[in-house]
Amino acid sequence: MATPALRSLHVHPVKSVAGHVTAEAAVEPWGLAGDRRWMLVDAADRMVTQRQQPRLALAAAAPLPDGAVRLTAPGAAPLTVAVPEPSDAATVELFGEKVEAVPAGAASDRWFSAYLGAPVRLVYLDDPAYRRPIDPDYALPGETVSFADGFPLLLVSVTSLDALNSLIAQGDHPDEGPLPVNRFRPNLVVDGTAPWAEDHWRRITVGEVSFRVAKPCGRCVVTTTDQATAERGKEPLRTLARHRRFGDRLVFGQNLVPEHTGTVRVGDPVRVLA
Repeated sequence: MATPALRSLHVHPVKSVAGHVTAEAAVEPWGLAGDRRWMLVDAADRMVTQRQQPRLALAAAAPLPDGAVRLTAPGAAPLTVAVPEPSDAATVELFGEKVEAVPAGAASDRWFSAYLGAPVRLVYLDDPAYRRPIDPDYALPGETVSFADGFPLLLVSVTSLDALNSLIAQGDHPDEGPLPVNRFRPNLVVDGTAPWAEDHWRRITVGEVSFRVAKPCGRCVVTTTDQATAERGKEPLRTLARHRRFGDRLVFGQNLVPEHTGTVRVGDPVRVLA
């Protein structure tokens, strides 16, 4: 077995939109710098993701140095969206939580609404240090998260993905595999570990940064969405239901909480502390 190391790094500036692969990233208390600071909401100010709009997989958001994002999508002219000036905050909802955010402006609203064929608004999480606490069952006092589903970072393992793809190949829908790692929308992709070793981790370091492993990641219908075509299938949920069911959750990957800030880089060693 090779020495465990960070294989790739992924930042998703706009929740549920295709992200950006990078060689290094700053780790902030609430996640990778720039990760999931933007989100779409519907006319009732509720979160919109690939769960409702699979075509979001075909749109992309590239981070710019000043926190802005450059949006691209099939059939749409590229659009650069600047970090909005502080204004009256909008109260938006994700997973039943009410969170204060800043509207990004009419131009981005028109752009996404035209692309999706439905009225949506883009909002920005202006103050992640205070806006959204992590579930207190898994957090220390004062720990917060961006617009990510629940935790600052998501880690997946190459060897576990290989093992999952082997199971898919033996299942009812072998033609849907092998699945690429982007189906799982991770931040950190590690290699050189035994398959499913991450199930037993409690604390790790990646390069200079240590992380607490909060809980396994329960997977949803987004994982069945081909990120290159926006078409949906049955996998990996069918195979996870047979082989990776933990209680009422179908599990792949681990949610992380940073223990301090720093920078992680592709190639950094991964060490298990507990």
